[in-house]
Amino acid sequence: MAAEKRDYYEVLGLQKGASAEEIKKAYRKLAKENHPDLHPGDKACEERFKEINEAYEILSDDDKRAKYDQFGHAAFDPSAGFGGGGFEGFGDFGDLGDIFSSFFGGGFGGSARSNPNAPRRGDNLRASVNISFEEAAFGCKKEVTVGRVEKCADCKGSGCAPGTTPEICPDCKGSGTVRTTQRTPFGMAQSTSPCQKCRGTGRIIHQPCKTCRGMGSVRRQHKISVNIPAGIDDGQAISLHGQGNDGINGGPAGDLLVGVIVRPHARFERDGNSVLLMQDISYAQAALGAEIEVPTLDGNVKLTIPEGTQPGSTFRMRGKGIPYLRGSGRGDQFVTVNVKVPKGLTGSQKELLRQFAASMGEYDGGSSGFGSIFGKKKK
Repeated sequence: MAAEKRDYYEVLGLQKGASAEEIKKAYRKLAKENHPDLHPGDKACEERFKEINEAYEILSDDDKRAKYDQFGHAAFDPSAGFGGGGFEGFGDFGDLGDIFSSFFGGGFGGSARSNPNAPRRGDNLRASVNISFEEAAFGCKKEVTVGRVEKCADCKGSGCAPGTTPEICPDCKGSGTVRTTQRTPFGMAQSTSPCQKCRGTGRIIHQPCKTCRGMGSVRRQHKISVNIPAGIDDGQAISLHGQGNDGINGGPAGDLLVGVIVRPHARFERDGNSVLLMQDISYAQAALGAEIEVPTLDGNVKLTIPEGTQPGSTFRMRGKGIPYLRGSGRGDQFVTVNVKVPKGLTGSQKELLRQFAASMGEYDGGSSGFGSIFGKKKK
């Protein structure tokens, strides 16, 4: 029997109703503490890391979070009847130019409204995909599951049982609307309304198709492969042309709009195409200089720390950032150093520091120690 899933808010140590910033902050802290690279061979830590990522994937997405808040884990259990993948309802991701097309193009023209049998474009569909920081940087291939409305294969979209044809509505003559004339105090007035006999379709189906029940279309689940381009950022979206709902009366299919959610990295932050990293160094390394290893998207790389480096100093590693979405090349990585003051010094270590401070004129060895240098001029 599989273990019962923990509440996602509990996994991240949050209360229901936590803000997006609180969710991201909690994820970054826990992901860093439980990253498998820091605990090699620890299976429990590896499972914990997966649990943290799963919780963040749901709670960082507004639509998925709303479903989870309403239905709990059942919202993502296909057997529970809520539907597993392809969450709809994404917001606007902005104008992304050539690689990302217009989201909501192709409205219905006046001719489609006046003629129910005119070709109409299918609706766009929306889905989301959750990827890692590295996958966003270098690109990847993901699979999304969406429920598409498509033409019924048995009746070829007619809605009629095989071997039969629809009848043109005798009341509206196939227009789908009827015109009525009424006498008013201001004279005769005409109005149009949907035909009641054919329900505005202009056709009457006497023998509906058993597969689609006369609708001419069915909804089916599809797994669609999505190529995520290198350099994509959190909140952007990709448009897959023709992967939305099938058109009506021979109209073109809509598009599938895949919104991208990038999980925060335990160490890196992104600023455009730059990667930002905070790196701890020791007091001795800062004072004497050193060669240290720092993580990059390409693996650990050696970085030279010059003698006398001050806390907060930033070093540029050219070409170690995020690939440009358009064109070639990559941004840079910026490493800001944090000089860690040692704790728990031994007696001998403290004495060595006192000698060093005395040599710099910062310590006179008296009872007041370092406090005696304030207001005292160095000789």
